[in-house]
Amino acid sequence: MSRSRTAVLAALALVAGASGTALAVVPGDTGVAAIPCSVDYKVQNDWGSGFTAAVTVTNNSAAKSSWAVKWTYAGSQKVTNGWNAKVSQSGTAVTAANETYNGTLATGGSVSFGFQGTYSGTNAVPATFTLDGVTCNVDGGTGGPTDPGPTDPGPTDPGTPSTKVDNPYAGAKVYVNPEWSAKAAAEPGGSRVSNQPTGVWLDRIAAINGVNGGMGLRAHLDAALAQKGSGEEVVQLVVYDLPGRDCSALASNGELGPTEIDKYKTQFIDPIAAILGDSKYASLRIVTTVEIDSLPNLVTNTGSRATATPTCDTMKANGNYVKGVGYALKKLGAIPNVYNYIDAGHHGWLGWDDNFAPSAQLMYQAATSEGATVDDVQGFITNTANFSALKENNFTINDSVAGKSVRESKWVDWNRYVDELSYAQAFRNQLVTTGFRSNIGMLIDTSRNGWGGTARPTGPGATTSVDTYVDGGRYDRRLNTGNWCNQAGAGLGERPKAAPAAGIDAYVWMKPPGESDGSSSAIANDEGKGFDRMCDPTYTGNPRNNNNLSGALPNAPLSGHWFSAQFQQLMQNAYPPL
Repeated sequence: MSRSRTAVLAALALVAGASGTALAVVPGDTGVAAIPCSVDYKVQNDWGSGFTAAVTVTNNSAAKSSWAVKWTYAGSQKVTNGWNAKVSQSGTAVTAANETYNGTLATGGSVSFGFQGTYSGTNAVPATFTLDGVTCNVDGGTGGPTDPGPTDPGPTDPGTPSTKVDNPYAGAKVYVNPEWSAKAAAEPGGSRVSNQPTGVWLDRIAAINGVNGGMGLRAHLDAALAQKGSGEEVVQLVVYDLPGRDCSALASNGELGPTEIDKYKTQFIDPIAAILGDSKYASLRIVTTVEIDSLPNLVTNTGSRATATPTCDTMKANGNYVKGVGYALKKLGAIPNVYNYIDAGHHGWLGWDDNFAPSAQLMYQAATSEGATVDDVQGFITNTANFSALKENNFTINDSVAGKSVRESKWVDWNRYVDELSYAQAFRNQLVTTGFRSNIGMLIDTSRNGWGGTARPTGPGATTSVDTYVDGGRYDRRLNTGNWCNQAGAGLGERPKAAPAAGIDAYVWMKPPGESDGSSSAIANDEGKGFDRMCDPTYTGNPRNNNNLSGALPNAPLSGHWFSAQFQQLMQNAYPPL
């Protein structure tokens, strides 16, 4: 049970009489001295040596453009991190000051923030609080005006939060996004998959509150609570708005410029953390996919490589990918029911010897920057929004044909891995070797890597040459593993499933099937999305796909927009079949 203290100053008239201080008057007041402020402090989760707390302050005096709440601990409590406020501590004295986005506090308005702390001995609730130097409370106990008391959890109290688990997907349902589900169900045959869970993409600041009349983050979390019932529920979020985002793919460039790291922190990550830290959602298991694509670009698309781009060189030099990921991990990882998974590319991107270990090292650097630690990382996700086959059964990396290794084939091109499962399991081991915890788990996005239908091979290719052997037997029918945009011939892959293989926490549909990767031609927009020729079916390629045709479907809309023709093809080519 949470411990709570609603703090009010009931005898303010006596204080004013002694000090000569003028009293604020609540509108409509009939002569009784107004309470200038109240503070509701709740210990949400206490595990004996640490705790999380939620604090709500209500201002009944003049409106404020900034604020600071202060209190003093009687015991050994130490604040380690906070969200929705700048929380600092000196000795036993704690100060929580507003962030840039929540400084306005109207008369009668409230603001909430939270934090995590440690202690030994007792963890008593502070007796006295001040708001901008004005005392808000005396020792009034529980049962104050905004405190329902210890025997009444109140209408929005979710009860005891879930204990953090090793694999959040184990024993849990996963949130079905009603907006995606409705689009899928509206397609002919779409009801066969419209009940599948998919990721919710927070790919710009406006998405936090919802765009074009759609659901915002709180609305999704409220819907997840409604779906949850009495069991466990996972909510999957994609947190995706780094400065200079995805420096090698114009279709997924973001709204923030390369230097706007402070805006990323204060206007994107901080508001997300504030919502996820709300005690209302403490019983949900919230999985975050943290910043897909960008970190791997710093390894493969910088410096003297043929695949380098000036924007990627800029992002490597200014460090804002590393800083942004570190900050996101720290802020989100401080919330007890949030599980962070960092993007780890896919086998056709990082599976080569000169990319594999350096990528793990870069991810460790990001996970230990800006105050983050490896304990803020639950695991990693591969193949997000990509098409790499889960398991190639008709050949292995150890096969040889006509005296040549499979690695020498044009398709494999000296890669160490031929599919996502072998890559994810091996990369997990590399990450542990690099310094991540031994219990990290991997997610694999299987939303579009089924490669079924009539084009799916039933056995190995001819042994005429290593190329005929590999090309004739491979499930992945792309022209090159570097092709990533709206791939023709793709199908829905394995349905979402918990703990499907060693080291794998789940197969997930993090990319909602039917949402475009990018437009086939230039489309003016206010979403920060450029036109990338890799989404143009007539494009003949670049060094990142060995100068092959793009393999993209025609007539595609902007990234994230519904692409009916793609969804129909994904269902047609699904493997396992629908």
